[in-house]
Amino acid sequence: GLPLRAPDVPLSLEIGLCVNMRSLPWYVQVNPDSFFPRCYSLCTESEKQEFLEDFRRTVASSILKWVVSHQNYNRNRSRRREEARQSDTGPRKDPEDADEKFRGLSGQLVDTACKVCQAYLGQLEHEDIDVSESSKEELSEDEWNDLIQQYYSLVHGDAFISSSRSYFSQCQALLNKITSVNPQTEIDGLRNIWIIKPAAKSRGRDIVCMDRVEDILELAAEELPTKDNKWVVQKYIETPMLIYDTKFDIRQWFLVTDWNPLTIWFYKESYLRFSTQRFSLDNLDSAIHLCNHSIQKRLRNDQGRSPLLPGHNMWSSSRFQEYLQKRGRGAMWGSVIYPSMKRAITNAMKVAQDHVEARKNSFELYGADFILGRDFKPWLIEINSSPTMHPSTPVTAQLCAQVQEDTIKVVVDRKVDRNCDIGNFELLWRQPVVELPPFNGSDLCVEGIGMKTAQRQMPPITNFNFPASLCDAQLLKVRCPSAVPGLAGGAPRGAVQDWKREDAKALFPLSQRRATLPSCRILYLQGRVPLVVLSS
Repeated sequence: GLPLRAPDVPLSLEIGLCVNMRSLPWYVQVNPDSFFPRCYSLCTESEKQEFLEDFRRTVASSILKWVVSHQNYNRNRSRRREEARQSDTGPRKDPEDADEKFRGLSGQLVDTACKVCQAYLGQLEHEDIDVSESSKEELSEDEWNDLIQQYYSLVHGDAFISSSRSYFSQCQALLNKITSVNPQTEIDGLRNIWIIKPAAKSRGRDIVCMDRVEDILELAAEELPTKDNKWVVQKYIETPMLIYDTKFDIRQWFLVTDWNPLTIWFYKESYLRFSTQRFSLDNLDSAIHLCNHSIQKRLRNDQGRSPLLPGHNMWSSSRFQEYLQKRGRGAMWGSVIYPSMKRAITNAMKVAQDHVEARKNSFELYGADFILGRDFKPWLIEINSSPTMHPSTPVTAQLCAQVQEDTIKVVVDRKVDRNCDIGNFELLWRQPVVELPPFNGSDLCVEGIGMKTAQRQMPPITNFNFPASLCDAQLLKVRCPSAVPGLAGGAPRGAVQDWKREDAKALFPLSQRRATLPSCRILYLQGRVPLVVLSS
């Protein structure tokens, strides 16, 4: 039969995809940050430190974004004051009353943020290689904490930067440089929100969104009541594409029928899953930000949500293409969304291939989840093995049944007839067969002498016979008599000496030679113990 199998490495688990993506450049010349939001496993101190550094860098770039996006803040503020002075209706208010709840921050905050971003760009250009650790101008822990607290006040609307307009050009230029080297600058947004997931759970269980680093690290310190009590933190996409002000994701099926040669089949149909609530970054509740049907099915649709969205919160990909067509963006599916999802799946499977046992007559059906950015670019969020095929809505009732039928066509019918109908599956990738090197355990043999033995003082050898097989050898360790040229007093370690055939004949009498001596080169490894490399 054709058993459903799971790979040896938990690719479908959060931590499996997180670890595998980091190795992608070794397999494919692709930057994983171009399609997979950066991710960290919080199970080790080194990973926590990497996440902390990333969070801090994102804080700095977000301050620059605030400056650019609020360039007219002071102008609008002045206009509100003037309107308050000229108003004759109602009780007279101090023109400062409208802004009394805001705290003014100095331009030093922007200077510090620019300094951090400049250092980040310098690291990417390797400008810090020849700079000693002591001479690097890095922020202290207290300075970082102060910067982050001011940033929190800034993005949560409790403060403003009074002189932000004077920094506009500098911040814009730095952001342009960062965008050119960091493909995730757009999805980072302003709030620095991260999504924290248990490493070994599915269906959105225990997933939370957070935007304060101290809360994230505190949660990561908690032990989960599971065998694999690890947390994974991934950058949340703050600028997703919305449909009628509501977030959605795409569930895309693909099938792996062989791991050597890697053979991937991509399903032409997929479906969208909508949130029951309208999108907002002011509320980090999972009901708004997680589109998993296992979560949303327990919630009621928000009354303020558009009536044009389906009550069961699902669209087929065909319905989505109709939506794009009506808005004049119908070409985006075939030119950007669909091919980009294909590339992401192919790259993810290539890097996972080495960690999976290639067992014949097996297959695995996967469900990949994508989020679209504002530019229609899909971002791979996770890959699920054994995706649910429950007919929970009219959309899944039709598609899931068809996927299962088409899967049987590919893995069973095609074994008999290569030209049979394979439904909506299309061959995405099939690599050439990789021949595994033959292995014979009996051929493994290691011979040699220990270094400690070689360092002992050995008595001189006065009677030395070369065996008849000497001429056929390629590499030989021998102890030679002290009369060998250059050995008096011991040759230095690593010294090389050419030893001609004539020298050998003169050194050893004919009675002690059982074969014609070739020329050779002596590499002295340790004083009197040379390594003789024979050459014809």
